[in-house]
Amino acid sequence: MTTEIKVPALGESVSEATVAKWMKAVGDIVAVDEPLVELETDKVTVEVPAPVAGVLAEIVSAEGSDVAVGAVLGVIGEAGSAVTAAKGTAASPPPNEAKLAPAAAPPPPAPSPPPVPAAGAEVVALLSPAVRKLIEENRLDPVKIQATGKDGRLTKGDVLAFLSTQGSGPSPAGEGAEKEPAPAPAAADSGGTSATVATSQVTAAHVPVASAAPAEREERVRMTRLRKMVATRLKEAQNTAAMLTTFNEVDMSAANGLRSRYKDSFEKKHGVRLGVMSLFCKACVVALKEFPAVNAAIDGDDIVYKNHYDIAIAVSSPQGLVVPVVRDCENLSMAEIEAKIGDFGRRARDGQLSMEEMQGGTFTITNGGVFGSLMSTPILNPPQSGILGMHKTQARPMVMPDGKIEARPMMYLALSYDHRIIDGREAVSFLVRVKECIEDPQRILLGRSLAARGIRASGCSYSLIVVGCTAQPWSFDLVPPSERELPALVSDFSVYAT
Repeated sequence: MTTEIKVPALGESVSEATVAKWMKAVGDIVAVDEPLVELETDKVTVEVPAPVAGVLAEIVSAEGSDVAVGAVLGVIGEAGSAVTAAKGTAASPPPNEAKLAPAAAPPPPAPSPPPVPAAGAEVVALLSPAVRKLIEENRLDPVKIQATGKDGRLTKGDVLAFLSTQGSGPSPAGEGAEKEPAPAPAAADSGGTSATVATSQVTAAHVPVASAAPAEREERVRMTRLRKMVATRLKEAQNTAAMLTTFNEVDMSAANGLRSRYKDSFEKKHGVRLGVMSLFCKACVVALKEFPAVNAAIDGDDIVYKNHYDIAIAVSSPQGLVVPVVRDCENLSMAEIEAKIGDFGRRARDGQLSMEEMQGGTFTITNGGVFGSLMSTPILNPPQSGILGMHKTQARPMVMPDGKIEARPMMYLALSYDHRIIDGREAVSFLVRVKECIEDPQRILLGRSLAARGIRASGCSYSLIVVGCTAQPWSFDLVPPSERELPALVSDFSVYAT
């Protein structure tokens, strides 16, 4: 009895994937739910587990092939069925046949010449593009080359080592070139000039170097589905949106001071470190509420305004760029945002993000500063209309309000936006509001907590209506003269920081 391994549902709007890697070979014993094969989709890498225990009898879809949802990837036979495994091996060569073919060739020495071309063709079909190109250029037989790669695979280093051990023998002409040095000694024996011998030796000596050079200078690798999708979407954004970028710079002194002051108590209480990403997320939410066009999207002839704030965070992974979404940022604390971003980063490196976690999003933040970028122009993430680019914090001389020059930790901010629905005034004002919130983080607190208690903004001060205490409204500057006046009225002032 056999069981088919099929492509599972891959998520909304995803109907196709590419077989990235088989983790088992034909004939290997597999357990229930043991990962068998990796599939690459446009956004994530998905592991397909074994539906039943048994023996991998057949691989139907080889590595690199495109498969649709529901397509058969392979077949699992009953455990201990040697006949099934043998049939699977003959019908469908496993990914590591480079290991099996040389092992099968040595036992029958006499019949070995006839099977060599067939085995060699099968091995070449499963080689990486770089190794296959090198073998074809030098007209080599892959079965004769000792494989040292994982699972007995033939690597580029194996081929180059084989060429170097041949000395002056091999050449791009293959078998015919090996016979080329033979006439040289014959000419010398018959009284030919030494120049003829020297010329043939020099020519033969240069052959391996010339043939190996092109393979060393470049390597052709097939793009992954994730990389192709990223390329397609980014080019689509350039071709569709009227993209424009505006810049500003922010003084990170207050944000750095906040982190230094509360980092220990914050981590002790919440189990995560206090970073700048949560601060920027909260600042963006404040600005997006004030300028809703930046949180909107174009759908045909309509503009769709989003009343929720799902911030997508660009994360670099080994497979490529992924953009998981922190949903409902307006309702999350800074600790919850930091925890989600940290979890996204860890699972992105392990390829464990789900499709649902990368769908949606109303606004994107990308931080090129972690790689040392000083300034850039980020590209929109369609169908979103805005993306904020953070950069490296660097000490620069700044003229202070009193005329003094001080070294301040400064960061350039870049906002790329779709000029079709966002005017320049809105874009610039949005970025200024983010800058103000970062330079004075209490703006974020006052904009969230005090508004919930009946506080209304008026210019640069706030009018506070004290319920149950006094009917006389009183106002204070954005930075209150004394913090002891606030905790009784704004109970979460310290919660914001710690």
